[in-house]
Amino acid sequence: MELLTFIFFLMLFLIFHSYFGYPVSLLLIERVIKKKEKIAEPEHFEPNVSYIISVHNEENRIIEKLENTLKLDYKKEKLECVVVSDGSTDKTNEYVKKYEKHGIKLLETHKRSGKENAQKEAIGIVNGDIVVFSDVATILDRNGITEIISSFRDRSVGCVSSEDVILDQDNNPSGEGIYIKYEMWLRNIESRVNSLVGLSGSFFAARKEVLKDFSGDMQSDFKTLLNSIKLGLRGISNPKARGYYKSIADEKKEYERKVRTVLRGITVFFNHLELLNPRRYGFFSYQFLCHKFLRWMIPWFAVILLLINIPLLFSGYFFKLTIILQLFFYVAALIGHKFEKLNSIILIKIPYFFSLANFAILHAWIKFFKGEQIVMWTPSKR
Repeated sequence: MELLTFIFFLMLFLIFHSYFGYPVSLLLIERVIKKKEKIAEPEHFEPNVSYIISVHNEENRIIEKLENTLKLDYKKEKLECVVVSDGSTDKTNEYVKKYEKHGIKLLETHKRSGKENAQKEAIGIVNGDIVVFSDVATILDRNGITEIISSFRDRSVGCVSSEDVILDQDNNPSGEGIYIKYEMWLRNIESRVNSLVGLSGSFFAARKEVLKDFSGDMQSDFKTLLNSIKLGLRGISNPKARGYYKSIADEKKEYERKVRTVLRGITVFFNHLELLNPRRYGFFSYQFLCHKFLRWMIPWFAVILLLINIPLLFSGYFFKLTIILQLFFYVAALIGHKFEKLNSIILIKIPYFFSLANFAILHAWIKFFKGEQIVMWTPSKR
């Protein structure tokens, strides 16, 4: 029983640390570390920027994205806009060509080969010192490019993430607001202490030199961050650079997107295990372990916690209470799944989104163990 008790509390600790202990440790470190002196930068900072929009069969959304692009306030002579069409077979290319007179270039990859490969093709032809990536479904503020570029005044920054703002079909904050706010809060802390561990794939930017090792078959946002770390640079979040996009209308498609995102992230993680070496990568190794690996291990920890709690039932009232709380949590999640209208109740909303997210992670692990990889992507209906 002592071994079971030890494993029980270890699983409980790892789950707690992944969500709460890790950010608390960052806050404590922030209080004790000395602030680095900022290197003076010239007030005039307007580097040449390349803006890459990757698309596949987006005839229904491309015009809105292009109109949004034309409204961006960054100097036109300093901004190069490229739409890379990954084997589109609808009217996407035709619509983009109509905007060539406004300075927007079209790069066609006649054979569909995936989002990252399309981005890699575009990187090969652009001339900007800094490259900004955006999805077609993501709308930027007028000063979106200006804001995200401003973060590169800091020479230690290799890449910058935007802040996600997810909207429902009525353009109001979606039900995932709590989780997104938590992630954005955590990214801001990471930015202040050291570096982000991941970027928002829908809108992020990087120095051109960071993209030299750009992979055509790995998750570009995560890989770009890791490339920055390897070059001795870091990634930060800019809360003023916001990317707005609607939540996916079809809940099943949203679940599939979560599975796809985690599977691709796990694949990148296991291709960069050297970053877990603290002698070489210092504090980032701790962040890499906690924010990614431990977070992705939570569904396994949760299953072990529940199973081990059963034989411990007769070891005291504490273990009776913990299994009741766990069962209540999962029943609340099931109610949230069956009765969507009840998701406005906080005691149902949190268990539901926690369980859904971790079930998707578990599904991604199973696919990973089967050797599945995802390179192609089909745009989600929003």
